[in-house]
Amino acid sequence: MQVTETLNEGLKRGYAITVTAAELDDKVNEKLTEAQPDVEMKGFRKGKVPMALLKKQFGQRLMGEAMQESIDGAMNKHFEDSGDRPAMQPEVKMTNEDWKEGDDVHVEMSYEALPEIPEVDLGKVSLERLVVKADDAAVDETLGSLAENAQDFKARKKGSKAKDGDQVVMDFVGKVDGEAFEGGSAEDYPLVLGSNSFIPGFEDQLVGAKAGEEKAVTVTFPEDYQAENLKGKEAVFDCTIKEVKEPVAAEIDDELAKKYGAEDLAGLKSRISEQLESEYAGAARAVMKRALLDQLDDLVKFDLPPSLVEAEAKQIAHQLWHEENPEVEGHDHPEVEPTDEHNTLAERRVRLGLLLAELGQKAEVEVTDAEMSQAIMQQARQYPGQERQFFEFVQQNAQMQQQLRAPLFEDKVVDHIVENATVSDKEVSKDDLQKAVEALEEEDS
Repeated sequence: MQVTETLNEGLKRGYAITVTAAELDDKVNEKLTEAQPDVEMKGFRKGKVPMALLKKQFGQRLMGEAMQESIDGAMNKHFEDSGDRPAMQPEVKMTNEDWKEGDDVHVEMSYEALPEIPEVDLGKVSLERLVVKADDAAVDETLGSLAENAQDFKARKKGSKAKDGDQVVMDFVGKVDGEAFEGGSAEDYPLVLGSNSFIPGFEDQLVGAKAGEEKAVTVTFPEDYQAENLKGKEAVFDCTIKEVKEPVAAEIDDELAKKYGAEDLAGLKSRISEQLESEYAGAARAVMKRALLDQLDDLVKFDLPPSLVEAEAKQIAHQLWHEENPEVEGHDHPEVEPTDEHNTLAERRVRLGLLLAELGQKAEVEVTDAEMSQAIMQQARQYPGQERQFFEFVQQNAQMQQQLRAPLFEDKVVDHIVENATVSDKEVSKDDLQKAVEALEEEDS
């Protein structure tokens, strides 16, 4: 077998591979010898079929396998000896298309090699971590929101008209064509106007109602209503208004705390404080991560495989096009050509991706099975009732597994870099952190 270099320009590589007819014949004979003890053929005892007959019967089929194995073996040996790592799947094609048995096989292999990644002294990376403490004002603001969400209702003054957001307590009977229908009646039903919990148009007709009034509410059931017998039908609901109540925020006290699973108000405040500081820390980490990636992008320069940059630029352009044209759900649209801006962003992403992969490999960073399972479960929650099917889908889909593993790996590599970098904490206000996060979002838009 012979491997000859035909191209070596930058990261582009080309090789001519020759597998001789003798080598192929030897490999076919080797396969036949391995199989001979188990072959049964009419007129011969098991394992006693002559080699010449075996070759006539199975030789042509085994020749294809021998070719593929020989070429794969040559490629693997080349990568092992050269140390090259292809950026994408190598392009392999047979050049003597008129090949016939007894001829040598000539193959061309071309690829782009991954570049050598320069060493990075992580000790020279200097980062600033923004630290925000949860002050009393932030805790009180969250408490106020919790109290509002846990609102109660109290009776309005007699004769008051119901407003949007009020609770109306009523009896009602729904009729279609003058006949009451199943499930269309209730007593002392508390309905919050504006909650959109009833058929469209129902709640709007109760705005302005007073306690003691009787109102006929006419609505039309939607065409996609779940009850087949009511789809698209007009219905009249005879409503008797018993009470009109206004929303009242819950008192901020121990009782409110217990509604949210805390022992008392002090415990709820402590929990809120911890949650806020965890949210602040997450936002601060995103800001610091961007600063880290910016530094690495400036610190390290190396040649990039054009095929990777081109593929990434096309992906960026395609994604942004869909964001700008949300009405187009499929991919049946004109080809989207990357711009210079897309290419520049693609170069940054490819460079940082290769660098982080190299740093992670050297630091022996790995994503554990437990971390993958947790990530899959988090994604599965987006499909209520279909969690198991999603889990099974991911287990059988290597590409989906890689999509979930990649950000986990990147975050672990970032953590490794931060541990070895020079990091100084800077205490700032919540507003300062918010401005830093908004600046990030502007850069990404």
